[in-house]
Amino acid sequence: MAWVLVRDGRVLVTRNRGVDVFYFPGGKREPGESDSETLAREIVEELRSRVDTATMVHVGTFETRREDDGHTEFRMICYTAEFTGPLVPSGEIAESDWFGYGDRARVSPVDRMVFDALHTSGRLP
Repeated sequence: MAWVLVRDGRVLVTRNRGVDVFYFPGGKREPGESDSETLAREIVEELRSRVDTATMVHVGTFETRREDDGHTEFRMICYTAEFTGPLVPSGEIAESDWFGYGDRARVSPVDRMVFDALHTSGRLP
């Protein structure tokens, strides 16, 4: 589950401690959680902010596939949503930043797919 927050032609990304690659904020669903419950929990844990789940809009579902057999390697379900709170990195998050499309090479392969979709739609010039 990932949160896609675009402001002024830039998108919010985070970097975990010990890695150089940036990702969209979010994380894995716990057993029994809905998309909105997962996103809300992850954003509180990572950025100390509260997602307004009533404003969630599905951006898309993006997948990478394994080269050897074509099976799904990674699936990321992305939503936009309004929020309240400070956007302060916490827990495993080392830092957050606002990236433009020119920063695409600094994110994970599945995140690049989201960058491309946002760019194609005109939301990330």
